[in-house]
Order: sequence, then C-alpha cells, then structure tokens
Amino acid sequence: MNSRQIWKTYGTDYKEMTKRLLEKTELEKRIREKYPDREDVLIGIKPNLVCPSPAEFGATTHPEIVEGLIEYLHFHGFRNILIAEGSWVGDRTAQAYEYCGYRALCERQEVPFADCQKQEAVAVDAAGMTLHITKVAKQIDFLINVPVLKGHCQTKMTCALKNMKGLLPDSEKRRFHQLGLHKPIAHLSTVLKADYILIDHICGDMDYEEGGNPVVRNCIMAALDPVLTDSYACYLLGYTADDVPYVRMAQALGSGSADIENAEAAVLQPDGSVVYQALMQEGELPRNGILSVAYDIDELDSCSACYANLIPALDRLADEGLLQHLNCTIAIGQGQKGRTGPLGVGRCTSGFDTCIMGCPPKEEQIYQELRKMITGK
Repeated sequence: MNSRQIWKTYGTDYKEMTKRLLEKTELEKRIREKYPDREDVLIGIKPNLVCPSPAEFGATTHPEIVEGLIEYLHFHGFRNILIAEGSWVGDRTAQAYEYCGYRALCERQEVPFADCQKQEAVAVDAAGMTLHITKVAKQIDFLINVPVLKGHCQTKMTCALKNMKGLLPDSEKRRFHQLGLHKPIAHLSTVLKADYILIDHICGDMDYEEGGNPVVRNCIMAALDPVLTDSYACYLLGYTADDVPYVRMAQALGSGSADIENAEAAVLQPDGSVVYQALMQEGELPRNGILSVAYDIDELDSCSACYANLIPALDRLADEGLLQHLNCTIAIGQGQKGRTGPLGVGRCTSGFDTCIMGCPPKEEQIYQELRKMITGK
C-alpha cells in the first residue's frame, strides 16, 4: 500500500475482513520498518467512541474491527498495545467504553484503555499554533487511527482528520469550537500523525455524528494519507474537499494530498485477489436531509454535543409540522455568552429570555420544551 491508494474490502465478517486487509497491506512490515531495533514499540489504537451509541447506529467504531486489529498485532508478536479515546464534551468516555463493547474487548484481549477525559495534557507547537494534547497521545510510538466515515452536523463530514480530536482534553475540545473547528483540526494533523488508517465504512450515518440513520455499506478501508482519506469521504457524501475547509487547510500544512482524481482504489476480493481501479468510481451515498432544519439556528462556537442534540429535536418538530410555527431563531454556542435574545439552547445562552438549560441539554428536553413553547401545552 502506498500513500496514493485506498484499499477496500467488503463483507459481513468484520473481524476476519480486518485481518485479511491488514495482511494484504503489510501493516506488520510498516511497523518494523519504522522501528527495526525495538521490541517494545507502543502501538496506540484510536477508535471513535464519540458517545454511548452502538456501532450499528452509525456513530461509533465497530469493536469487531478493533478486535481483528489487536488479534493481527498479537499474531505478529506485538504485545505493547493500548486503546486511547475521549468522548465528546457532554458524555463520559467510561460510559461509551462500556456500552459500545470496548470494556469486554479490552478484557478479552488484555489490552489497556486510556480515557483521554482523565489524562493530563501537554502543550505542543502545531505548525505555529499552540495546542494541548493528552500525554498518552505523545507517548504512542505507532498510531493507528480507526475512524467512522460519517456525516457531521457542523463540519458536514468527519473521518480521519477530525477523529484525532478524541485525543484532546475536554478543555481543548471546547477551545477548538471557539476557534471555529476547521483551523485547529488542520493544525492538529501536524502533531498527531496516524501511521496507518483503518476506516469503518460499515454503516456510518451520512448526516449526523451521533448516529441514528445508518447507511449500510459493509466496507472496511485502509489508507496512509488522512487528507486523501477525508477528501474521498467528502466525495462519497456528495461534497468536495472545498466544502470542508479543514481538508484543504491540512493539505496546505503538508499533512497529505486531497487529489482523489489521481488516486487509486485497491479492492480486496474474497478469494484474496486485488482489483485496482480509479478511486472515484463509487458514487455518492444518500444523505437523509437532517441538516435542512439548521436554518433556524444562530450558532456561534457551539460544542458538538450541544448542537447535535438540538438538530434531531428540530427534525422531530419539523416532521410533526410544528417547526414552521417557531417565530424566532434559536441561539446556541459559547459565542452567545453575555448576549441576549428571545430563545437560546444550552448554558451559554443563560442571558436569553427563554433558555433551555444544560451543558449540554438532552435531545428529549429540547424537543419537549420547544414543543410546549410552540403549542402552548
């Protein structure tokens, strides 16, 4: 596998698919070439456990993929392995770790788990921008990124580059939103560089990072270039790299190439053969249109969890024909602190006439309070 390729395999036995893909793309060789004289290489695995949502809902990394990866590494003699992740602000990593099957996985495979919400952080220079990353992220020698290819209600898409945000402390995640997400995500790519990317493209939600509307593809992919990976993810979701600013920004910082037109797909067949073809042969995936309700929102630097709870609440109201009767926009985000207005969601809008409190408020709470406001009951 080279940096201008994205490898793919299809099927439903996700653990075995993962092992075959890793063998064919020679992950073991790549690790040993980077550390030819070391037996204690610390291999870090970074899944997506954004929230306690099962993988089949389209939000989190299938544990079968990670278990296949660990079994492959064990087979090839690598024992110094850990999984590191931190859920989004508003949910506890420990809950997602338990609910998504990772506690059981770690116990079976005897692999430790580092909760990045509980890790100390250190300041690093990221191409001229000071960022704070967890100590465990700096300690990892060989980083394997295992993102979910899915939509995102603020950045349109999330895959390889944005998944690295889970290795930050919560305070830095909040600051990323204050900085507008795109620039700090791009700069993060200069200091947290995955050595190998294993993409969960099994059933990601094409609109929404918390899942709920999965689109089944039963595909696992492997790549080396996070910018190429995310440019391709944009294409699959019906966007271009220009629609997701951090992709182009990361390219400008030297983190990879967004040129998918000259990239190659290598499709691993069940019989072990490989079919090479132009990467852009596969068409875009259907999106569910959940973002059509976003016009009602005055969003300034909101955290993902808060915004993501608001969107489905509005979608439910739209389905009931009620949203059109809301006669004001909804303010949300850290940039609303100290401001006033008719209606706000989240603790940051406490100065508004009506504030749906919480950090973040839950989807059901938002839905019920807005429904009562609209209907009067």
